[in-house]
Amino acid sequence: MENFIDIAAIAVVAIVGFVVWWFVIRRTARTTGAEARRQAKRRLEEAEREAEAKVREAELAAKEKLLQARGEFEKVSRQHRSELEKLERRLAQKEDHLEKRIDELAEREKDVSARDRGIARTEKRLEAKEKELDEQIDKEKARLEQISGLTAQQATEELKRAMEEDARMEAAHLVRRIEDEAKEKAGKEAQRIIGTTIQRAASDFVSEATVSVVMLPNDEMKGRIIGREGRNIRALEMATGVDLIVDDTPEAVILSGFDPFRREIAREALDRLISDGRIHPARIEEVAEKVKEEFEQKVQQEGEAALLELNIPNVHPELVKLLGRLRYRTSYGQNVLQHSKEVAFLASTMAAELKASAPVARRSGLFHDIGKAMDREMEGTHVEIGIDLLRRHGENEEVVHAMACHHGDYEPNSVEAVLVTAADALSAARPGARREVLETYVKRLEKLEEIASNFKGVQKTYAIQAGREIRVIVDCKKLDDEKALWLSKDIAKKVENELTYPGQIKVTVIRETRAVEYAK
Repeated sequence: MENFIDIAAIAVVAIVGFVVWWFVIRRTARTTGAEARRQAKRRLEEAEREAEAKVREAELAAKEKLLQARGEFEKVSRQHRSELEKLERRLAQKEDHLEKRIDELAEREKDVSARDRGIARTEKRLEAKEKELDEQIDKEKARLEQISGLTAQQATEELKRAMEEDARMEAAHLVRRIEDEAKEKAGKEAQRIIGTTIQRAASDFVSEATVSVVMLPNDEMKGRIIGREGRNIRALEMATGVDLIVDDTPEAVILSGFDPFRREIAREALDRLISDGRIHPARIEEVAEKVKEEFEQKVQQEGEAALLELNIPNVHPELVKLLGRLRYRTSYGQNVLQHSKEVAFLASTMAAELKASAPVARRSGLFHDIGKAMDREMEGTHVEIGIDLLRRHGENEEVVHAMACHHGDYEPNSVEAVLVTAADALSAARPGARREVLETYVKRLEKLEEIASNFKGVQKTYAIQAGREIRVIVDCKKLDDEKALWLSKDIAKKVENELTYPGQIKVTVIRETRAVEYAK
């Protein structure tokens, strides 16, 4: 019973607590809902106020943009109106101008029409006069033909001939004046350049011979050189390709041959055999072969020395060897390698004076006779052989062209080509530089006089100064001064085409009138 009461009391207390708690929660909920409604209302009012403010701001911004757009529109409109007004004024001016031009054209058209009518009348009158003149000219022509005894065609030919003669005379006067002016201006400068160049080139000249003399220690050595039944001398001649002459000259034998390279090999081999003392066919062949091998190296050294002396780089080894071979090649008694080095020096010096390419001139001058190293082994002139060699071994085309022009086979198109030709002539024309066989020399002089004597009006010809000058005396009755000028040019041109000669030949035409009377 007591436990039941306790449980009932607890239950009542719990129910009462639950009721109280429910009332408290309900009240709190009511209070919270009222507060939430008040906050919501307040926020709603704030949002409405903010929205109204933003609407007002947007309206203000829209009004401002509208005002700006209106201002810009009015500004653009004013500009368009101003441009339209200017265009209207221009159009008005152009219309006025066009109206004036139309009026002027109308006036000109009237004037042109009047002139056309006047020209038509003038043309009719001119045609009539032209007919009259033609008839008059025909009459005058017929009368002149009767008087002169010449037809119109003959008279025209005679007139042409007279005009051609006058033109030739005027051309001759002009040529003489131009040549005089050119000589006056260029002569001194050319003399200065050539003189300076020659003075700077101090080269010695030694004419090469076709024989070499080998000195012997005694005359008994001649017998050993000849050998039993001449087999030693035959072996030496076969091994070297030269002739060995043993005569009565005391303590000396002579080596004869056109090829200096072979002759030098024979001389060196013979010197070694004499020094060694063992002279028999096997030893001769051995020594000759050894000397040939050494000479190949010597040739290479000669070419390298020439390139070093002239400061010429980047040369193909084969060209270096060919340069060295020129040391043992002669032309009219002049050593070709020495001549080539001198031409290179002269050409480069003149090129430097004229502000041209000195390296090209120097290189071309050194290689200008390179073909002579192979001309006895290949077909063609030394110029054509040289062109082929230089191109085959990669030389510059400027160098090839300057080398090719030095004998006039090709027309020079560069200053260096002309300078190489001039340097070649200078080196060959120096006194003592070259020599010729007497028979060849005499034939050249006779041919020179014959060429000059074949021209019309020539009385006598004289080749003087060792063939460096030809003097031509002409008949003063057949040739005047102007024709004498043309004659000198024609002779020089024919000499260039038909004669081969070193250097240059001066052609002097002499025309004089002599009046002779005797006092009795």
